[in-house]
Amino acid sequence: MSGADAVKPKVAEVVDRIADDLERLSHRIHASPELAFKEERAHAWLTEFLEKHGARVERGVGGLATAFRATIPGTGAGPTIAIMAEYDALPGIGHACGHNVIATAGVGAGAALAALGTLPFAGRIQVIGTPAEEGGAGKVKLMDAGVFEGVDAAMMVHGRCGTQVWRPSLGIIKVKAEFFGQAAHASSWPWRGVNALNAVISLFNALDAMRQQIRPDARIHGVITKGGDQANIIPEYTSAEFYLRATTVAYCRELLRRFTLAAEGAAAATGCRAQVTADPTVHEPLKANPTMAEAFKRNLEYIDFPEDPDDGQAGYGSTDCGNVSQRLPTIHPYIRISPDGVPGHSREFAEWARSPLARAGMVAGAKALALTALDLLASPEALARARQDFTREGGNA
Repeated sequence: MSGADAVKPKVAEVVDRIADDLERLSHRIHASPELAFKEERAHAWLTEFLEKHGARVERGVGGLATAFRATIPGTGAGPTIAIMAEYDALPGIGHACGHNVIATAGVGAGAALAALGTLPFAGRIQVIGTPAEEGGAGKVKLMDAGVFEGVDAAMMVHGRCGTQVWRPSLGIIKVKAEFFGQAAHASSWPWRGVNALNAVISLFNALDAMRQQIRPDARIHGVITKGGDQANIIPEYTSAEFYLRATTVAYCRELLRRFTLAAEGAAAATGCRAQVTADPTVHEPLKANPTMAEAFKRNLEYIDFPEDPDDGQAGYGSTDCGNVSQRLPTIHPYIRISPDGVPGHSREFAEWARSPLARAGMVAGAKALALTALDLLASPEALARARQDFTREGGNA
Protein backbone atom coordinates (compact mmCIF):
# COMPACT_ATOMS: atom_id res chain seq x y z
CA MET A 1 0.00 0.00 0.00
CA SER A 2 1.41 3.39 -1.00
CA GLY A 3 1.45 6.42 1.26
CA ALA A 4 -1.48 7.95 -0.61
CA ASP A 5 -3.51 4.74 -0.31
CA ALA A 6 -3.09 4.84 3.45
CA VAL A 7 -4.86 8.22 3.78
CA LYS A 8 -7.46 7.85 1.03
CA PRO A 9 -10.17 6.32 3.26
CA LYS A 10 -9.96 9.24 5.65
CA VAL A 11 -10.18 11.82 2.84
CA ALA A 12 -13.18 10.07 1.29
CA GLU A 13 -14.83 9.88 4.70
CA VAL A 14 -14.40 13.63 5.23
CA VAL A 15 -16.07 14.36 1.88
CA ASP A 16 -19.04 12.22 2.94
CA ARG A 17 -19.18 14.01 6.28
CA ILE A 18 -19.31 17.49 4.71
CA ALA A 19 -21.51 16.47 1.76
CA ASP A 20 -24.63 18.17 3.13
CA ASP A 21 -22.73 21.43 3.62
CA LEU A 22 -21.29 21.17 0.12
CA GLU A 23 -24.72 20.60 -1.37
CA ARG A 24 -26.13 23.63 0.47
CA LEU A 25 -23.23 25.70 -0.85
CA SER A 26 -23.82 24.39 -4.38
CA HIS A 27 -27.52 25.28 -4.20
CA ARG A 28 -26.71 28.71 -2.80
CA ILE A 29 -24.42 29.47 -5.73
CA HIS A 30 -26.99 28.02 -8.15
CA ALA A 31 -29.69 30.30 -6.75
CA SER A 32 -27.48 33.39 -7.10
CA PRO A 33 -25.95 33.17 -10.60
CA GLU A 34 -23.22 35.72 -11.28
CA LEU A 35 -21.58 36.52 -14.60
CA ALA A 36 -17.89 36.61 -15.50
CA PHE A 37 -15.70 38.70 -13.16
CA LYS A 38 -18.76 39.58 -11.02
CA GLU A 39 -18.82 36.41 -8.88
CA GLU A 40 -18.57 38.32 -5.59
CA ARG A 41 -20.99 36.20 -3.56
CA ALA A 42 -19.70 32.86 -4.86
CA HIS A 43 -16.14 34.02 -4.18
CA ALA A 44 -17.01 34.99 -0.62
CA TRP A 45 -18.90 31.77 0.16
CA LEU A 46 -16.24 29.47 -1.34
CA THR A 47 -13.31 31.17 0.40
CA GLU A 48 -15.15 31.23 3.73
CA PHE A 49 -15.85 27.51 3.37
CA LEU A 50 -12.20 26.69 2.69
CA GLU A 51 -11.00 28.89 5.54
CA LYS A 52 -13.48 27.30 7.93
CA HIS A 53 -12.01 23.89 7.10
CA GLY A 54 -8.42 24.92 7.71
CA ALA A 55 -7.00 26.00 4.34
CA ARG A 56 -4.91 29.17 4.07
CA VAL A 57 -6.78 31.43 1.65
CA GLU A 58 -5.52 34.32 -0.49
CA ARG A 59 -8.24 36.44 -2.07
CA GLY A 60 -8.07 38.54 -5.23
CA VAL A 61 -5.00 36.76 -6.59
CA GLY A 62 -3.64 37.61 -10.02
CA GLY A 63 -5.29 41.01 -10.01
CA LEU A 64 -8.77 39.49 -10.33
CA ALA A 65 -11.06 40.47 -7.45
CA THR A 66 -13.06 37.23 -7.60
CA ALA A 67 -10.10 34.85 -7.93
CA PHE A 68 -8.59 33.02 -4.96
CA ARG A 69 -5.94 30.52 -3.98
CA ALA A 70 -6.22 28.20 -0.99
CA THR A 71 -3.17 26.23 0.11
CA ILE A 72 -2.91 22.95 2.03
CA PRO A 73 0.79 22.52 2.93
CA GLY A 74 2.78 19.31 3.08
CA THR A 75 5.77 18.33 5.18
CA GLY A 76 8.24 20.52 3.31
CA ALA A 77 9.36 21.76 -0.09
CA GLY A 78 8.08 19.73 -3.01
CA PRO A 79 5.71 19.79 -5.97
CA THR A 80 2.52 21.84 -6.19
CA ILE A 81 -0.70 20.23 -7.39
CA ALA A 82 -3.58 22.58 -8.26
CA ILE A 83 -7.31 21.84 -8.16
CA MET A 84 -9.24 24.43 -10.17
CA ALA A 85 -12.73 25.73 -9.42
CA GLU A 86 -15.12 27.64 -11.69
CA TYR A 87 -18.23 29.47 -10.45
CA ASP A 88 -19.48 31.94 -13.05
CA ALA A 89 -22.90 31.56 -14.69
CA LEU A 90 -24.35 32.14 -18.15
CA PRO A 91 -26.41 35.21 -19.07
CA GLY A 92 -30.14 34.55 -19.00
CA ILE A 93 -30.00 30.85 -18.13
CA GLY A 94 -27.95 30.87 -14.92
CA HIS A 95 -25.93 27.79 -13.98
CA ALA A 96 -26.76 25.90 -17.17
CA CYS A 97 -23.12 24.78 -17.35
CA GLY A 98 -23.11 23.46 -13.78
CA HIS A 99 -20.29 25.63 -12.46
CA ASN A 100 -21.89 25.48 -9.03
CA VAL A 101 -20.98 21.78 -9.04
CA ILE A 102 -17.47 22.44 -10.38
CA ALA A 103 -16.84 24.96 -7.59
CA THR A 104 -18.14 22.83 -4.74
CA ALA A 105 -16.36 19.70 -5.97
CA GLY A 106 -13.10 21.68 -6.00
CA VAL A 107 -13.51 23.24 -2.58
CA GLY A 108 -14.84 19.95 -1.23
CA ALA A 109 -11.60 18.29 -2.29
CA GLY A 110 -9.61 21.10 -0.69
CA ALA A 111 -11.58 20.95 2.57
CA ALA A 112 -11.16 17.18 2.81
CA LEU A 113 -7.42 17.46 2.28
CA ALA A 114 -7.19 20.31 4.80
CA ALA A 115 -8.75 17.96 7.36
CA LEU A 116 -5.48 16.01 7.30
CA GLY A 117 -3.77 19.05 8.81
CA THR A 118 -0.34 19.02 7.26
CA LEU A 119 -0.34 16.70 4.27
CA PRO A 120 1.88 13.66 4.96
CA PHE A 121 3.99 14.32 1.85
CA ALA A 122 6.42 16.97 0.66
CA GLY A 123 4.88 19.73 -1.40
CA ARG A 124 1.44 21.31 -1.30
CA ILE A 125 -2.02 21.18 -2.84
CA GLN A 126 -3.79 24.36 -3.88
CA VAL A 127 -7.38 25.11 -4.78
CA ILE A 128 -7.34 27.92 -7.34
CA GLY A 129 -10.59 29.79 -7.87
CA THR A 130 -10.74 30.77 -11.53
CA PRO A 131 -13.40 33.34 -12.48
CA ALA A 132 -14.91 34.02 -15.88
CA GLU A 133 -14.65 30.75 -17.76
CA GLU A 134 -17.76 31.67 -19.74
CA GLY A 135 -16.28 34.20 -22.10
CA GLY A 136 -13.69 35.90 -19.92
CA ALA A 137 -10.72 33.50 -20.15
CA GLY A 138 -10.06 33.90 -16.42
CA LYS A 139 -7.50 31.09 -16.32
CA VAL A 140 -5.48 32.73 -19.08
CA LYS A 141 -5.43 36.00 -17.14
CA LEU A 142 -4.34 34.15 -13.98
CA MET A 143 -1.57 32.37 -15.87
CA ASP A 144 -0.39 35.67 -17.34
CA ALA A 145 -0.33 37.11 -13.80
CA GLY A 146 1.85 34.24 -12.55
CA VAL A 147 -0.77 32.49 -10.37
CA PHE A 148 0.09 29.10 -11.93
CA GLU A 149 3.84 29.68 -11.64
CA GLY A 150 5.41 26.72 -9.87
CA VAL A 151 2.33 24.50 -10.33
CA ASP A 152 3.45 21.04 -11.44
CA ALA A 153 0.04 19.62 -12.40
CA ALA A 154 -3.54 20.87 -12.42
CA MET A 155 -6.99 19.32 -12.54
CA MET A 156 -10.71 20.04 -12.31
CA VAL A 157 -14.01 18.30 -12.98
CA HIS A 158 -16.92 19.43 -15.13
CA GLY A 159 -20.54 18.31 -14.93
CA ARG A 160 -22.04 16.51 -17.91
CA CYS A 161 -24.67 13.95 -18.93
CA GLY A 162 -22.17 11.16 -18.36
CA THR A 163 -18.87 10.47 -16.58
CA GLN A 164 -15.92 10.49 -18.94
CA VAL A 165 -12.31 10.94 -17.92
CA TRP A 166 -11.19 12.23 -21.32
CA ARG A 167 -13.06 14.22 -23.94
CA PRO A 168 -11.31 16.53 -26.40
CA SER A 169 -12.23 20.19 -26.61
CA LEU A 170 -12.18 22.76 -29.40
CA GLY A 171 -10.11 25.90 -29.60
CA ILE A 172 -11.91 29.22 -30.01
CA ILE A 173 -11.20 32.55 -31.61
CA LYS A 174 -13.88 35.04 -30.59
CA VAL A 175 -14.58 37.72 -33.15
CA LYS A 176 -16.77 40.80 -33.50
CA ALA A 177 -18.08 42.03 -36.85
CA GLU A 178 -19.33 45.61 -37.20
CA PHE A 179 -20.95 47.24 -40.21
CA PHE A 180 -21.22 50.97 -40.82
CA GLY A 181 -23.85 52.35 -43.21
CA GLN A 182 -25.98 55.49 -43.55
CA ALA A 183 -29.24 56.31 -41.75
CA ALA A 184 -32.25 57.57 -43.72
CA HIS A 185 -36.05 57.44 -43.56
CA ALA A 186 -36.95 53.84 -44.34
CA SER A 187 -40.12 54.81 -46.23
CA SER A 188 -39.66 58.21 -47.85
CA TRP A 189 -35.91 58.14 -48.56
CA PRO A 190 -34.72 54.50 -48.54
CA TRP A 191 -32.42 55.07 -51.53
CA ARG A 192 -30.52 57.64 -49.50
CA GLY A 193 -29.65 55.07 -46.84
CA VAL A 194 -26.99 52.35 -46.65
CA ASN A 195 -28.45 49.42 -44.73
CA ALA A 196 -26.04 47.93 -42.20
CA LEU A 197 -28.65 45.35 -41.16
CA ASN A 198 -28.59 43.92 -44.68
CA ALA A 199 -24.83 43.58 -44.31
CA VAL A 200 -24.94 41.58 -41.07
CA ILE A 201 -27.71 39.36 -42.47
CA SER A 202 -25.59 38.80 -45.58
CA LEU A 203 -22.69 37.76 -43.35
CA PHE A 204 -24.83 35.13 -41.61
CA ASN A 205 -25.97 33.83 -45.01
CA ALA A 206 -22.36 33.69 -46.25
CA LEU A 207 -21.32 31.73 -43.16
CA ASP A 208 -24.19 29.29 -43.67
CA ALA A 209 -22.82 28.63 -47.17
CA MET A 210 -19.25 28.38 -45.85
CA ARG A 211 -20.20 25.61 -43.42
CA GLN A 212 -20.53 23.17 -46.32
CA GLN A 213 -16.80 23.46 -46.99
CA ILE A 214 -15.31 23.48 -43.49
CA ARG A 215 -14.14 20.50 -41.49
CA PRO A 216 -16.99 18.57 -39.81
CA ASP A 217 -15.47 19.08 -36.34
CA ALA A 218 -15.27 22.89 -36.77
CA ARG A 219 -18.01 25.25 -35.59
CA ILE A 220 -19.04 28.82 -36.47
CA HIS A 221 -21.90 30.40 -34.53
CA GLY A 222 -22.91 33.89 -33.50
CA VAL A 223 -25.56 36.36 -32.42
CA ILE A 224 -26.54 39.84 -33.61
CA THR A 225 -25.79 42.20 -30.74
CA LYS A 226 -27.04 45.36 -32.47
CA GLY A 227 -29.50 45.21 -35.34
CA GLY A 228 -30.79 48.79 -35.51
CA ASP A 229 -32.83 51.22 -33.48
CA GLN A 230 -36.30 51.50 -35.00
CA ALA A 231 -38.10 50.05 -38.01
CA ASN A 232 -38.55 53.41 -39.77
CA ILE A 233 -34.80 54.18 -39.70
CA ILE A 234 -32.38 52.53 -42.11
CA PRO A 235 -29.89 50.91 -39.68
CA GLU A 236 -26.59 52.79 -39.91
CA TYR A 237 -24.71 50.50 -37.49
CA THR A 238 -24.97 46.80 -36.71
CA SER A 239 -22.74 44.35 -34.88
CA ALA A 240 -22.53 40.63 -34.24
CA GLU A 241 -20.32 38.38 -32.13
CA PHE A 242 -19.13 34.94 -33.20
CA TYR A 243 -17.15 31.98 -31.92
CA LEU A 244 -14.90 30.24 -34.44
CA ARG A 245 -14.01 26.77 -33.12
CA ALA A 246 -11.76 23.97 -34.31
CA THR A 247 -9.60 21.13 -33.01
CA THR A 248 -6.42 23.15 -33.62
CA VAL A 249 -5.53 26.79 -33.22
CA ALA A 250 -4.15 26.77 -36.77
CA TYR A 251 -7.57 25.86 -38.19
CA CYS A 252 -9.23 28.45 -35.95
CA ARG A 253 -6.99 31.02 -37.66
CA GLU A 254 -7.98 29.67 -41.07
CA LEU A 255 -11.63 30.10 -40.10
CA LEU A 256 -10.84 33.69 -39.08
CA ARG A 257 -9.27 34.36 -42.49
CA ARG A 258 -12.33 33.07 -44.29
CA PHE A 259 -14.70 34.82 -41.87
CA THR A 260 -12.98 38.15 -42.55
CA LEU A 261 -13.36 37.69 -46.31
CA ALA A 262 -17.07 36.86 -45.82
CA ALA A 263 -17.57 40.04 -43.76
CA GLU A 264 -15.80 42.14 -46.38
CA GLY A 265 -17.95 40.54 -49.07
CA ALA A 266 -21.14 41.34 -47.15
CA ALA A 267 -20.00 44.93 -46.79
CA ALA A 268 -19.19 45.23 -50.49
CA ALA A 269 -22.57 43.78 -51.47
CA THR A 270 -24.50 46.31 -49.37
CA GLY A 271 -22.28 49.38 -49.70
CA CYS A 272 -21.26 49.35 -46.04
CA ARG A 273 -17.90 49.42 -44.34
CA ALA A 274 -16.91 46.35 -42.31
CA GLN A 275 -14.69 46.08 -39.27
CA VAL A 276 -13.65 42.67 -37.94
CA THR A 277 -12.02 42.51 -34.48
CA ALA A 278 -10.65 39.22 -33.16
CA ASP A 279 -10.17 38.76 -29.42
CA PRO A 280 -6.41 38.53 -28.77
CA THR A 281 -6.94 35.66 -26.32
CA VAL A 282 -7.29 32.35 -28.12
CA HIS A 283 -8.87 29.47 -26.20
CA GLU A 284 -6.66 26.48 -26.90
CA PRO A 285 -7.80 22.83 -27.17
CA LEU A 286 -7.26 20.49 -24.25
CA LYS A 287 -4.02 18.51 -24.28
CA ALA A 288 -4.38 14.94 -23.03
CA ASN A 289 -2.42 13.52 -20.11
CA PRO A 290 -2.87 9.72 -19.99
CA THR A 291 -1.02 9.25 -16.68
CA MET A 292 -3.20 11.71 -14.79
CA ALA A 293 -6.34 10.51 -16.55
CA GLU A 294 -5.61 6.90 -15.59
CA ALA A 295 -5.04 7.91 -11.95
CA PHE A 296 -8.36 9.75 -11.92
CA LYS A 297 -10.10 6.74 -13.47
CA ARG A 298 -8.62 4.41 -10.83
CA ASN A 299 -9.89 6.71 -8.11
CA LEU A 300 -13.37 6.75 -9.62
CA GLU A 301 -13.29 2.94 -9.46
CA TYR A 302 -12.01 3.13 -5.88
CA ILE A 303 -15.07 5.18 -4.84
CA ASP A 304 -17.39 3.02 -7.00
CA PHE A 305 -18.35 5.79 -9.43
CA PRO A 306 -17.39 4.19 -12.75
CA GLU A 307 -16.81 5.90 -16.07
CA ASP A 308 -19.70 5.81 -18.57
CA PRO A 309 -19.43 4.89 -22.25
CA ASP A 310 -19.76 7.86 -24.59
CA ASP A 311 -23.43 8.18 -25.54
CA GLY A 312 -22.39 9.46 -28.97
CA GLN A 313 -24.94 12.27 -28.87
CA ALA A 314 -22.72 15.31 -28.50
CA GLY A 315 -19.81 17.08 -30.11
CA TYR A 316 -17.22 19.00 -28.14
CA GLY A 317 -17.22 22.30 -26.28
CA SER A 318 -14.36 24.59 -25.29
CA THR A 319 -12.71 25.76 -22.10
CA ASP A 320 -9.95 28.07 -20.94
CA CYS A 321 -8.65 25.01 -19.09
CA GLY A 322 -7.29 24.07 -22.51
CA ASN A 323 -4.78 26.92 -22.21
CA VAL A 324 -3.65 25.55 -18.83
CA SER A 325 -3.23 22.08 -20.35
CA GLN A 326 -0.95 23.50 -23.04
CA ARG A 327 1.38 24.91 -20.33
CA LEU A 328 1.50 22.11 -17.74
CA PRO A 329 0.14 18.58 -17.13
CA THR A 330 -3.62 18.94 -16.72
CA ILE A 331 -6.82 16.91 -16.76
CA HIS A 332 -10.44 18.04 -17.18
CA PRO A 333 -12.66 14.97 -16.56
CA TYR A 334 -16.45 15.03 -16.79
CA ILE A 335 -18.74 13.84 -13.99
CA ARG A 336 -22.34 12.80 -14.51
CA ILE A 337 -24.84 15.26 -13.05
CA SER A 338 -27.73 14.67 -15.47
CA PRO A 339 -29.26 11.81 -17.48
CA ASP A 340 -27.97 10.91 -20.95
CA GLY A 341 -28.70 13.39 -23.70
CA VAL A 342 -29.34 16.51 -21.61
CA PRO A 343 -27.41 19.29 -23.38
CA GLY A 344 -25.24 21.73 -21.48
CA HIS A 345 -26.19 25.42 -21.74
CA SER A 346 -29.88 24.49 -21.61
CA ARG A 347 -32.53 25.31 -19.02
CA GLU A 348 -32.99 21.59 -18.50
CA PHE A 349 -29.32 21.15 -17.59
CA ALA A 350 -29.56 24.11 -15.20
CA GLU A 351 -32.31 22.27 -13.33
CA TRP A 352 -30.26 19.07 -13.15
CA ALA A 353 -27.32 21.08 -11.74
CA ARG A 354 -29.18 21.25 -8.40
CA SER A 355 -30.58 17.71 -8.43
CA PRO A 356 -29.72 14.64 -6.32
CA LEU A 357 -27.77 13.40 -9.36
CA ALA A 358 -25.70 16.61 -9.21
CA ARG A 359 -25.02 15.99 -5.52
CA ALA A 360 -23.74 12.50 -6.31
CA GLY A 361 -21.50 13.85 -9.06
CA MET A 362 -20.21 16.64 -6.85
CA VAL A 363 -19.32 14.24 -4.04
CA ALA A 364 -17.64 11.83 -6.45
CA GLY A 365 -15.78 14.70 -8.09
CA ALA A 366 -14.52 16.04 -4.78
CA LYS A 367 -13.26 12.60 -3.74
CA ALA A 368 -11.61 11.78 -7.07
CA LEU A 369 -9.90 15.18 -7.27
CA ALA A 370 -8.54 14.93 -3.74
CA LEU A 371 -7.33 11.36 -4.19
CA THR A 372 -5.71 12.04 -7.56
CA ALA A 373 -3.93 15.09 -6.19
CA LEU A 374 -2.63 12.92 -3.33
CA ASP A 375 -1.43 10.27 -5.80
CA LEU A 376 0.67 12.84 -7.66
CA LEU A 377 2.02 14.41 -4.48
CA ALA A 378 2.89 11.07 -2.90
CA SER A 379 4.57 9.58 -5.97
CA PRO A 380 7.45 11.43 -7.65
CA GLU A 381 7.41 8.64 -10.24
CA ALA A 382 3.77 9.28 -11.18
CA LEU A 383 4.37 13.01 -11.44
CA ALA A 384 7.43 12.36 -13.61
CA ARG A 385 5.32 10.19 -15.93
CA ALA A 386 2.71 12.95 -16.13
CA ARG A 387 5.46 15.38 -17.15
CA GLN A 388 6.67 12.89 -19.76
CA ASP A 389 3.14 12.61 -21.13
CA PHE A 390 2.94 16.37 -21.34
CA THR A 391 6.20 16.54 -23.27
CA ARG A 392 5.36 13.60 -25.50
CA GLU A 393 1.79 14.57 -26.39
CA GLY A 394 1.80 16.87 -29.38
CA GLY A 395 0.60 20.44 -28.95
CA ASN A 396 -2.60 21.67 -30.56
CA ALA A 397 -1.30 24.94 -31.93
